[in-house]
Amino acid sequence: MPLGLTPQHRAALWLLLAILSWAGNALVARALAGSVPPMAMSFWRWAGAFLILIPLTAPLLWRERARLRQGGWRLVVLGVLGISTFNTILYHAAVSTTAINITLVNTTLPVAVFALSGWLLNSWPTRRNVLGTLVALLGLLWLISAGSWQRLWALQFNQGDVLMLLAVLDWGLYSVLLKRWAAHLQGFSPMLLLAALVLIGAPPLLPLYWWEWQQVGGFALTVGNLAGIAYTAVFASLLAYFGWNQGVRVLGANTAAVFNYLMPVFTAVLAVWLLDEQVTWAHACGGGLILFGLWWGQRSAAH
Repeated sequence: MPLGLTPQHRAALWLLLAILSWAGNALVARALAGSVPPMAMSFWRWAGAFLILIPLTAPLLWRERARLRQGGWRLVVLGVLGISTFNTILYHAAVSTTAINITLVNTTLPVAVFALSGWLLNSWPTRRNVLGTLVALLGLLWLISAGSWQRLWALQFNQGDVLMLLAVLDWGLYSVLLKRWAAHLQGFSPMLLLAALVLIGAPPLLPLYWWEWQQVGGFALTVGNLAGIAYTAVFASLLAYFGWNQGVRVLGANTAAVFNYLMPVFTAVLAVWLLDEQVTWAHACGGGLILFGLWWGQRSAAH
């Protein structure tokens, strides 16, 4: 991270890096949807992250074992919500719904986090925070609809969208509890917290993956499949979760949730770069509104 920045600015950069990593994950998930089953994707993503992270942090985990015991059931809850269930629900949702619907349902995250923060933290957004979020939401809807509101009205929702809504509630609860229990996790370094959550959340995926393998089989060990899983393990798991946890710790769950609106913007940028797609006025207008809404919300939070 650049020197001379405030903790708030560094946290915002971590959030941007997390959202960018998850935007790349959206492209990978879309590319592998027909070749890698959802539980296989979730299991090998976190198994890869586990194999990378645990050898690097094993001495730290052993040295801080007393602190980990103090984290107790709170770490278990965070590991299950953030690692075990969120990605599992999301990948199953992707099987039966469209990428547009997933992005649209994902817009409810700030609303879910605002409500959960008010209930669990007694922390409600200011009027200007809400207005900034609504501006960002307007930009996101413009981006999704490609400037045509008729396209939004024509969308149809199905079982996958209900699953995606559950995933959003899961992630919102994870983010709010991460902030609520900050005092209990105060002595945890960012790397220790991430290692503990992966250590807790990855193993429960094994029996679910085994059941899926018995039902539908495995997947081909092609270069594309392995490279996609490697990306999700390193960037969408380790780097993104580290950045998100840092952002929530410093800026709070409410502010972090609004950053989620940048995901379709980053996805569009990556699609232009990697897939040679064209930038349209809908991309420019929608992305501009999202950035303005985020800037306004951040500015109001800082003053």
